[in-house]
Amino acid sequence: MKLPSRKTLLGNVLSLAAIAWIYGGDLADALRARTADVSALVELPSPVRPAVVLALAALATAVVVLGGLARGRVEDFKGYRLLPILLVGALFADLVLSESRIPIDSTDMASMSLQRFHKLAQALSTQDAVAEDPRVLQPLLEELGRPPYLVRGEPLTAYALQVRKDCEGPVRDAPGVRPGTLLYCVAPERKGAWVTMVGLAEENRFGAPELLSAGGKLRFLLVQPAISDEEQAEPGDAFREVPGPAAEDGTDGGTSSLQP
Repeated sequence: MKLPSRKTLLGNVLSLAAIAWIYGGDLADALRARTADVSALVELPSPVRPAVVLALAALATAVVVLGGLARGRVEDFKGYRLLPILLVGALFADLVLSESRIPIDSTDMASMSLQRFHKLAQALSTQDAVAEDPRVLQPLLEELGRPPYLVRGEPLTAYALQVRKDCEGPVRDAPGVRPGTLLYCVAPERKGAWVTMVGLAEENRFGAPELLSAGGKLRFLLVQPAISDEEQAEPGDAFREVPGPAAEDGTDGGTSSLQP
């Protein structure tokens, strides 16, 4: 039986593998986002486009196998060009459509909202204490937009706030708290407040609600009493990080207490 060149066969195999990996993954994500407890997605993806590409790939494969290989056709058979053309065309369409999309993932958007809330809450602090009244803090959520998460396929419409008191550090576990909730944990005598958020870890696109983290380290920001202009430090937006598991000596290995 005559076969096309190894280069032609390899091109078809690689094109089919790339289509299956890219668009099979997109289709799986679109379907999973409809049932997952939390999805790190701003909008519910449509399964139509990847399904169409996969269907066309199946037809092109049938043409290659039944119309080309089974009949012993060689390089002059144009069916051998279908899979590479489909791959290039689909990727080009993705490139065009991506120009209208927001090039920021959910973790970055959630982190930006957390920093924005921290800045607004910091502005409410006096030289003696931080704000702790939910009625004062709640209006700040209107400045944040909506959380970058889906809950069982439905977008969250607004952030929520939960104020806790007499804390010794940032909240590490928040069972039962919905995604998009900011946890504002106030230290004794209102000497500071740790701000965390319920969403997903950076490494997870789907799963149960958990505290926002990156690389296994909790992301949080510390609101402190206002300081005088002479003592004003350089502003920064870096997150304080606390490793997930505790260290062997019983400490958390990170900045989890108020600084003098």
